[in-house]
Amino acid sequence: MAAESANPAFATPIAVALTGASGVQYGLRLIECLTAAGHEIYVMISKAAHRVIDVETDIDLPAQPARLAATLSERFGASDGQIHCFSREDWMAPVASGSGRWRSLVICPCSTGTLSAIACGASDNLIERAADVALKERRQLVVVPRETPLSAIHLENMLTLTRMGAVILPAAPGFYHRPTSLEAMIDFIVARILNQLGIEQSLLPAWGSKPVDD
Repeated sequence: MAAESANPAFATPIAVALTGASGVQYGLRLIECLTAAGHEIYVMISKAAHRVIDVETDIDLPAQPARLAATLSERFGASDGQIHCFSREDWMAPVASGSGRWRSLVICPCSTGTLSAIACGASDNLIERAADVALKERRQLVVVPRETPLSAIHLENMLTLTRMGAVILPAAPGFYHRPTSLEAMIDFIVARILNQLGIEQSLLPAWGSKPVDD
């Protein structure tokens, strides 16, 4: 597992992919938190995800990788060279090879189409290939599906990936922290992702760290 950043100014590179499921807010918030935590970030946004972003948010994100990286960097206050964006067929991207310097891939949100492609090893685009690399290299793969209800096909694909070592972390916010805003519900899932990555976070207190009122 690659443990050092290609750029010593940043912490270990983490890859984040957004695909065409509802819930792009989770992925964008994750990028923001990883930026604040000082990690180098490799970003992949599918064509379908761009469409969902247009529908679910007021954020205008360009599709061209260099412009996308500049837009995300400005939005999240990233340092120069901290956020890198790659197109669907950029086979020279670090995430396309096991020799690339990165340790984790989070697909957030993950469409059921992407879930299926990863489970069968399709590797038809860079996101699918990055997931394939994560699995074959025994690197961390966190998949955040957002679909309901779930068919037997979806459940079988999740089971397949779980058996391969991936973490299936559905976008299903809890309510024990008594959220009072949409942002708090988004942060619940992002906090769970950061916990899986081993990154300190203050979005959600650890269970038992403070008393819960009766």
